[in-house]
Amino acid sequence: MENSSLTALAFQHLELAREASSGRSAHTVYGGHEHLLRQTLIALIAGESLEEHDSPGEATVQVLSGRVRLIGAEHLWDGTVGDFLIVPAERHSLEAVEDSAMLLTVALHR
Repeated sequence: MENSSLTALAFQHLELAREASSGRSAHTVYGGHEHLLRQTLIALIAGESLEEHDSPGEATVQVLSGRVRLIGAEHLWDGTVGDFLIVPAERHSLEAVEDSAMLLTVALHR
């Protein structure tokens, strides 16, 4: 079994995001092709976003630092540190209002 500090990973990937021309960095914390569950730490600098995309299925976002906005077709959800957002089953985008790190959890279906 392997343990990780989400706080340390968030700090590390926020630094990487600040240096990247895309303004983002990501790291798979758990999961992959052999698992049904995937958890990815995503860091975005303020003003950057994950452009509108289809829902990956059942998914949640836990805000680890900063402030984000999850934008669906008809709804908008703001998230701050400690908030747990359910990703809508529709096209959506995710925007960093402040430099932010979050844990995206997706249940993959086979």
